[in-house]
Amino acid sequence: MAQHGHHHVASSQKALMLEMKSLQEEPVEGFKITLVDESDLYNWEVAIFGPPNTHYEGGYFKARIKFPIDYPYSPPAFRFLTKMWHPNIYENGDVCISILHPPVDDPQSGELPSERWNPTQNVRTILLSVISLLNEPNTFSPANVDASVMYRKWRDSKGKDREYAEIIRKQVLATKAEAERDGVKVPTTLAEYCVRTRAPPTDEGSNLFYDDYYDDEDLEEEDEDEDGDCCYDDEDDDSGTEES
Repeated sequence: MAQHGHHHVASSQKALMLEMKSLQEEPVEGFKITLVDESDLYNWEVAIFGPPNTHYEGGYFKARIKFPIDYPYSPPAFRFLTKMWHPNIYENGDVCISILHPPVDDPQSGELPSERWNPTQNVRTILLSVISLLNEPNTFSPANVDASVMYRKWRDSKGKDREYAEIIRKQVLATKAEAERDGVKVPTTLAEYCVRTRAPPTDEGSNLFYDDYYDDEDLEEEDEDEDGDCCYDDEDDDSGTEES
């Protein structure tokens, strides 16, 4: 049994090391990832920048990802440290999202097993799911009922009921002091947001492509324009017709 446990530790550590390396070489736009403690691969700190053209623009939100020993066979837990008012975030900061639920058949939840965690998912897919959840809450089974009711009022009134939006803007403003304390410049334009905040390469081989790429400013700007994945236009702000 002990040997079985060691096997899990070895394989999960290897998986996490590879993921961390991949995310440092090719980061997800709007995220900065570090280890809470260099000696512990199972606890990651995440800084999330609010996407431009959304309620969260200019926000600096901190979270922790805690991985189980048998990762990637079991999902990690994702918890915001920054106070968040959102239908799918519990008061303690835990995020309630299908991708982080084990793939058991649970008809009560309204989730299909295929929407839940499986070992092909990874930190990258979790981060993209969290950012899209911020902009498009799921009101089917909310973690914060009051926030869900308020969000629905905002959505159904096509933005005329401002209470939900105003609470989020207040929270965004409250994060500015922490960003200053951490010496972080939060991106507020799509061009800034879309530039990948890469960690410096650790070996000679891996920086050849990037050196050429980032020396050419025209190419960089062109890439920002083409990189549609990172541009959150959040059309729902005006239309309010998005159904959950």
